[in-house]
Amino acid sequence: EIEKEQYEQIAECFPKQRKPAKISNLDVLNAALCVMENGCKWRSLPKEYGDWHVIYVRINRWAKKGVLEQAFLRLQQLGVIQIQVNVVSLDSAYIKVHPDGMGALKKTECKPSEEQGGVEPKLHMVAASDRDGVIFSLSAGNRGDGPEGRTLLQQLGPADHPVYLLMDRAYEGDETRALAVELGYIPIVPPKSNRKDPWAYD
Repeated sequence: EIEKEQYEQIAECFPKQRKPAKISNLDVLNAALCVMENGCKWRSLPKEYGDWHVIYVRINRWAKKGVLEQAFLRLQQLGVIQIQVNVVSLDSAYIKVHPDGMGALKKTECKPSEEQGGVEPKLHMVAASDRDGVIFSLSAGNRGDGPEGRTLLQQLGPADHPVYLLMDRAYEGDETRALAVELGYIPIVPPKSNRKDPWAYD
């Protein structure tokens, strides 16, 4: 939890309360930290924090106005909290779209989506967990995973400490692995079965 003395260092990040509130900004912030740390639902917040709905409404308002982003950035700058990601994953998936949603025409020789480079669009993403996306892009369905993956890594930039990069065989090309190493990542990817010089993989 954030202590009162620590909160006073970031108090200017939060809107000033016009009248005394039943739940202070500090309690609301600590309630949000509780939800993030335990992955619980807002309704399951311990009663000691106060009315969960009041807390949720205020947190939602702060998030939309960028208050939380500014506050957490300030907390990291002060060293109050430290967030370090040691493992990320790179992968892609097709986005299934109903033909009506793609503007398909009746009795045509080819679908509009096929003319644009693929039956279905593809989502490419670097993620820190199953709930935390770091960066993503959308492409045509026939766009290769390797080139799109390298573009994402370049946009993400170099790591400030060694970070494991988990990938599947679609990204095992020499160019992708070399770029990952250059940016400070440790590529963890299985070699294809036809590799003449496969590397050890666990």
